[in-house]
Amino acid sequence: MVRFVVEKPQIMSASQNVVVSETTRSSIISNNNNNSSSQMLPPGLISISKKKLLKNIDIINGGGQRINAWVDSMRASSPTHLKSLPSSISSQQHLNSWIMQHPSALEMFEQIMEASRGKQIVMFLDYDGTLSPIVDDPDKAFMSSKMRRTVKKLAKCFPTAIVTGRCIDKVYNFVKLAELYYAGSHGMDIKGPAKGFSRHKRVKQSLLYQPANDYLPMINEVYRQLLEKTKSTPGAKVENHKFCASVHFRCVDEKKWSELVHQVRSVLKEFPTLKLTQGRKVFEIRPMIEWDKGKALEFLLEALGFGNTNNVFPVYIGDDRTDEDAFKMLRDRGEGFGILVSKFPKDTDASYSLQDPSEVKDFLRRLVEWKQMQPRM
Repeated sequence: MVRFVVEKPQIMSASQNVVVSETTRSSIISNNNNNSSSQMLPPGLISISKKKLLKNIDIINGGGQRINAWVDSMRASSPTHLKSLPSSISSQQHLNSWIMQHPSALEMFEQIMEASRGKQIVMFLDYDGTLSPIVDDPDKAFMSSKMRRTVKKLAKCFPTAIVTGRCIDKVYNFVKLAELYYAGSHGMDIKGPAKGFSRHKRVKQSLLYQPANDYLPMINEVYRQLLEKTKSTPGAKVENHKFCASVHFRCVDEKKWSELVHQVRSVLKEFPTLKLTQGRKVFEIRPMIEWDKGKALEFLLEALGFGNTNNVFPVYIGDDRTDEDAFKMLRDRGEGFGILVSKFPKDTDASYSLQDPSEVKDFLRRLVEWKQMQPRM
């Protein structure tokens, strides 16, 4: 497990636009595989193992069989196709078994609070599908005013971070809360609360961490090419999240999915240091560095002063595959837990579940009420 230390005086890394300690910066670089393909990387970037690079090239350049596998995965993860799953999967019996393994965080609220007793709760929240509903147009994924008020109250009680695949500027325009920590681009762009807004005094100065800064020109070029390549596919939408990009196929006719996979992979074959993954009706294009939402969670805990303590209780709430990195990180740490937002059984490392953003709001509201009751108790 990678550990980060932020207690020492902080410096600015010119090559990565990072405000972290010298020991933090060294530990990030030293924990990467020495067997690298550094000649294929822009200067200053974290190295990639040759084995991982070759595997990524195979995924991107695979033939028709690989494309069919992608389409099958797209179909299986699409809400509109859940009814077509085998009856053994969609049966009430299977659902009941899954819920027993991942019980409702609302129903288990008292037990969860008992487990957190004497520890500092730190909240990590995904955005799309967690604080806001999943919508056809990602530019209209607005959170409700009630959810915003609830998150604002939450941040008064606990250190709170938004961890999302979106770029920070976009998600901030949705959330509009300066007192939060934000980890955009799947954790590759981390910023602390605006000056004067932090209620938690452990971080003495503004926090900025951007481990994939040197990838910016590459992401911009990939975004430009994806826009051009996919414009012939009705419904496809390409987004630039600064340190990563995404191609949404929520509004693409299923008959066009195979064509869209081919278009995306035809662009990425020229960029072997970028990886392609799939989320909820979206393709994610990210740099091949050892960084994800789990690493972002761990970094933020270190920055808050909870890296080497047993007195912290992190709670991560998310709905997508990329959130599994954070769920797994919490399981590996043996601290806190993850909550998966889903109405349907999924393979997950989360401990609990909630069905939708409405239940997320109810859970967060109960957390606030519980915290407010503590002085009286």
